[in-house]
Amino acid sequence: MGLKENLDRIQELSRQAELGGGEERLKRQRSNGRMTARERIEFLLDRGSFVELDKFKTHRIADFDVQKIPGDGVVTGYGTIDGRRVCIFSQDFTVFGGSLSGAFAEKICKVMDLATKTGCPVIGLNDGAGARIQEGVVSLAGYADIFLRNVLASGVVPQISVIMGPAAGGAVYSPAMTDFILMVRDTSYMFITGPDVIKAATHEDVTMQELGGADTHAQKSGVCHLEADDDQGALLLVREMLSYMPSNNVEDAPFVSSTDDPDRRDAELDSIVPENPNKPYDMSEIIRRVVDEGHFLEVQKDFARNVLIGFARLGGYSIGVVANQPAFLAGCLDIDASVKAARFVRFCDAFNIPLVTFVDVPGFLPGTAQEFSGIIRHGAKLLYAFCEATVPKVTVITRKAYGGAYDVMSSKHIRGDLNFAYPTAEIAVMGPDQAINILNRNEMKAAERTRLIDEYRQKFANPFKAAELGYIDEVLLPRDTRPRVISALKALENKRDKNPPRKHGNIPL
Repeated sequence: MGLKENLDRIQELSRQAELGGGEERLKRQRSNGRMTARERIEFLLDRGSFVELDKFKTHRIADFDVQKIPGDGVVTGYGTIDGRRVCIFSQDFTVFGGSLSGAFAEKICKVMDLATKTGCPVIGLNDGAGARIQEGVVSLAGYADIFLRNVLASGVVPQISVIMGPAAGGAVYSPAMTDFILMVRDTSYMFITGPDVIKAATHEDVTMQELGGADTHAQKSGVCHLEADDDQGALLLVREMLSYMPSNNVEDAPFVSSTDDPDRRDAELDSIVPENPNKPYDMSEIIRRVVDEGHFLEVQKDFARNVLIGFARLGGYSIGVVANQPAFLAGCLDIDASVKAARFVRFCDAFNIPLVTFVDVPGFLPGTAQEFSGIIRHGAKLLYAFCEATVPKVTVITRKAYGGAYDVMSSKHIRGDLNFAYPTAEIAVMGPDQAINILNRNEMKAAERTRLIDEYRQKFANPFKAAELGYIDEVLLPRDTRPRVISALKALENKRDKNPPRKHGNIPL
């Protein structure tokens, strides 16, 4: 075959691959407000940087009486985002509904192996209907091959999944094992069993969006970390998230220069924490006044709202933020909040991102529902995560730090590196009201009770006793938070800490 014939053959196969399921199906995809698999890659990556792999690969089932389409329903390859290398796969719903075949899985596995070997993030754009039934156990084996890669890549390179259409059955487990899941409101969904199966089994009527839509997973299950209104919005969020992350576990996150003065002091911070210890306030306001440019990329913002997690920068350096949120459940730690924060702490620790923790926690949420559902086990996950973390850890106690929850929230005792407190901080076994009830069980007059509470607060529920003992490194004015924390992170820049040699710990899952 001559050069011209070879060129013609390559061009024809390329044309077929780029058409996917054909013009009609591509048009239908766009009419539903969704980008095509290739359009998503082009939008996400730096212009002209995408290099495609396995473009001509097809399924190999001899008795599969269906057209063979080059690429077999998934576009794979590598490119750059802000000049940094990433590996990517994008499922094509127009080809066999984006269903997974053996060849489809092999393409994904190849690009994931490449990412792990070369130390670059993996981004999966998911838009498929699950296993390809006609391939039987071959497609199930393909899923398992992908699951194994997810586990082997975990903590080695960042893994981000974007759900941009359906994900059902086995198709949900690969995203579930990645670091972050983004969803598109109204056009994507995830569930193990669909509405029809649920109705047959339990007689419950539920729509696909009610069962597994972006709002459901962002607000109720916590499966979704970030949601967007459309495909473009989701892809822009991926670019932003990656800007806070290193490419792998042996690098540091990229430095982004800022015009925000690292020595900036903010007098408004002095009045955010109310004098009344029972009055709520918005912890996110403190965070935004401290970090560079006031920008805080909050993660899982609609789930377990009594704790805040997310990314920001201080002095140009990426940080992970964990904070109690007094505006919800008084900032108590419950099961969902503990699990949400623990997983984020472990991600930051795996990828060398310093942790800054803002504390205002009256304790763990009381009640039989929490106890019966295992608050002991789930709360221990957050304790374990902070204890295990070896990245720089800076803690600021803004108000309450009571009981075991004080210990859990990156205290000095679990290897918190530099721990600060506002003058409004109350660090004690419990709040003054409860303490007086226990210490003085006899009935007392109101004046006597007020005196005892004031006495307890002066002796115990303040930051100065903890500072005397070295548990707090400095009692600082709120206005000084930004320069002090930036200074602390710079001091910890070359921190070296390690855990005992072992195969792995046994976190209380």
